[in-house]
Amino acid sequence: MNIEYLRLFVRVASTHNISQAGNELGLSPAVASAHISKLEASLGVRLVHRTTRKVSLTEEGEAFLPHAEEVLSTVDAARASVGAGKASPSGTLRVTAPASFGRMHMMPALKGFMAQYPELSIDLRLTDSIVDLVEGGFDIAIRNALLKDSSLIARQLAPDRRVLCASPQYLEQHGEPSHPEELRNHNCVNLTGLENWVFDAPEGQVSIKAKGNLRTDHGEAVRDACANGMGIALCATWIAYEHLKRGELVEILKEYPLVSDTAIWAVYPSSRLLAPKVRAFIDYFAQYYGMPPYWDA
Repeated sequence: MNIEYLRLFVRVASTHNISQAGNELGLSPAVASAHISKLEASLGVRLVHRTTRKVSLTEEGEAFLPHAEEVLSTVDAARASVGAGKASPSGTLRVTAPASFGRMHMMPALKGFMAQYPELSIDLRLTDSIVDLVEGGFDIAIRNALLKDSSLIARQLAPDRRVLCASPQYLEQHGEPSHPEELRNHNCVNLTGLENWVFDAPEGQVSIKAKGNLRTDHGEAVRDACANGMGIALCATWIAYEHLKRGELVEILKEYPLVSDTAIWAVYPSSRLLAPKVRAFIDYFAQYYGMPPYWDA
């Protein structure tokens, strides 16, 4: 069975487009279509439904896909283990990441990563929406939320520490709280969905429903509003560390750490063996961020 036919089929399953999948592998639309036909002929079944708008897998194609992925993972890992082709990951790596984190902490690192792996192309989508990796054809996703899909595997790249912040201007005007309960008397800038703040206190956990006159769904907007003296905010250190260094924000209630199990995760579809290009990405970025990550160093 031709390995390149399998590689093309897996990309077709991800992109739902034979021309796009072929282009990623350096094939013309006609050649890509012919390769899929040859694969179907060798198996004696139809793997894809072709329409003028998109391509979808047949029932047989859906059943064949995980086996094709497993074969490719095994072949790639075997080649890498013996240094075949100098063992450099190649092809296209499709990655999705949160917009702010991707812009602030992935883009600066990509130059070095791509210089280290010149045969690898990156297709990066920055969005705060949780996308379906398989349906979207992504190889890997960067997330800071708990993993809910049991068909995915998560590797931690870095911790995601949260702190309570305020601007010197706000603290001068309204005073600095000395206990989480005092937050009930302060204006808080809320990130949508994260209004419940839980603190670890000597008397046990203290839960506060943060209230204020501004709520937004964008982490950088929360940070900026806080830096402009509009209230107290819960911020990830990766988004606020530069403001904290410059003194534009001050960490408060340090004696009462926030209770959180958040982290920066690299998430990818489950497979017995990890594709070399995915492994290279995870290893590089985990080392780049460091433990502790540079934003907490």
